[in-house]
Amino acid sequence: MGKDSSNRLNKPRAIRRLVIWYKRNAAVTSIVDTAANSAVTASNVAGNVVSGAGSVVNTAGNVASNVAGNVVSGAGSVVNTAGNVAGNVAGNVVSSAESVVNTATSVVTNASSLAKNTLQPLVFDPLKRLQSSDNSLNKEEDSNPERIWIAVDGMGGDHAPAPILQGCLDAIIRFPINIKFVGKIEIVKKEAENLGLKEVLDREIDNKRFELIDSGDPIGMNEEATAVRKRKNSSINVAMDLVKNRQAKAVYSAGNSGAMMASAIFRIGRLKGIERPAIGALFPTRDQTRPVLVLDVGANTDCKPSYLHQFALLGNIYAKDVLQVEKPRIGLLNIGEEECKGNDLSLKTFELLSNEKSFDFGGNCEGRDVLSGSFDVVVCDGFTGNILLKFLESVGGVLLDILRSELPRGRRGKVGSAFLKSNLLRIKKRLDHAEHGGALLLGVNGICVIGHGSSKSLSVVSALRLAHSAVNHNVMENLNQLQKLQVLNS
Repeated sequence: MGKDSSNRLNKPRAIRRLVIWYKRNAAVTSIVDTAANSAVTASNVAGNVVSGAGSVVNTAGNVASNVAGNVVSGAGSVVNTAGNVAGNVAGNVVSSAESVVNTATSVVTNASSLAKNTLQPLVFDPLKRLQSSDNSLNKEEDSNPERIWIAVDGMGGDHAPAPILQGCLDAIIRFPINIKFVGKIEIVKKEAENLGLKEVLDREIDNKRFELIDSGDPIGMNEEATAVRKRKNSSINVAMDLVKNRQAKAVYSAGNSGAMMASAIFRIGRLKGIERPAIGALFPTRDQTRPVLVLDVGANTDCKPSYLHQFALLGNIYAKDVLQVEKPRIGLLNIGEEECKGNDLSLKTFELLSNEKSFDFGGNCEGRDVLSGSFDVVVCDGFTGNILLKFLESVGGVLLDILRSELPRGRRGKVGSAFLKSNLLRIKKRLDHAEHGGALLLGVNGICVIGHGSSKSLSVVSALRLAHSAVNHNVMENLNQLQKLQVLNS
């Protein structure tokens, strides 16, 4: 009885927890309450039957003893007979009681399963659709087993070189890449020792998968982009020269984005026919497997219609090669869907994009449509794109703060917060652009990835994965085919 009673108390515990959280939903509450009541009733029946079984056993034993005492002749035979009858009756009753207990346990289990199946579509599935199921950071891209060299500006960024170094060492293990780490060697080695990574660093250097390359001071985040012309030994210039001399196939920097673009233009040059390079950033959409590429997000604050036309051409190739979209849908960021809406830049750009036959132009894209998944590429001037990017960066943190302030109200809120904590953190990361690593500088004659200034090691890993993916999908070969288009030669 003690063991059965303990099991009956433990079984409905999960149901009671669910009832606390989902009591507001009448249908779910009814299902859970009915199941719980059925379980309690069945348990009471089982207890009564078992108690009855004990009484029957005692009664049978008493009857057997009285018969044995009154009948002297053949007493042994009568006692044995009475004992056997009592034993059989008791055995049958106990067996029936155990069957009822099992039935009660089955009811509890079925109730728990029914509640879970009913609640799952209501709460957890929508959250799972918001979660990023892209576990690609934990998978090596083995479509091209050959390891490629990537140059990294190790001194660029708000917290460099520590998180940059840590991310690079992690990425070497995850992806088939080698790193040429550019920076002040003494500072880099000191940081490695402080982080406890000296042994790992030395091992990767011995394995010839990591190489330290000395450089001068980095270009500061507050310095003018033209500083790259005066300080030729800066870390970004040295890293860019490695791509120019074909010692590396891509370059990554979390430093001054303006300086990186200037260095790319001066060192490796623009693609033929492209007037201005653009920074393309990936934004999340409703479909977590299909992000949208927005460009430009900061390289060119003042644009001409021809610039935006070229951005669309660059984005179309990137979406095909890297995002693997068969026929990307291009949108022009505007204040309305109608072709007559917008400023002079929007109106002239709309006409250019409408007449372009090399891609699928889907018309104007309003701000609310950027994250809808209706477009694969959205083009805009760098001023508007940068505001959009910075706004998106704040959404994840603000959303999480609002939910934190609203949920912990009463017992339901506290239980809900416990259930949803990990889900909400995933949502924040998915909306936080810094978690996506970096953006490609499209339009220059090489693969350049620009990281967020406050990038941490995970962001560095993501950015290096992006660089490897661009190299692996032969993006530069297809971008070089743009010069054959009539519009770029006119």
